[in-house]
Amino acid sequence: MIRKNPAFRPLIEKTVRQLAEDPFHPSLRTHKLKGDLSNVWSCSIDYSNRVLFEFIEDPEQQKQAISLLNLGSHDEVY
Repeated sequence: MIRKNPAFRPLIEKTVRQLAEDPFHPSLRTHKLKGDLSNVWSCSIDYSNRVLFEFIEDPEQQKQAISLLNLGSHDEVY
């Protein structure tokens, strides 16, 4: 995605930072998916682009971590 549009990088970085700080911040519009992706969550980068991720256990820090799975337009990630 960044290779196609390098100007998009700051927005992606901002979204990932916000996701790390507060995955349920209202600006991310985080929601759990259903069906085949029922263990996956989605948040918004902007109106048409999403980040798909999972909450996983981090055994080293003994707490939850976020594993990024996919990034792209609505049609690309679903």
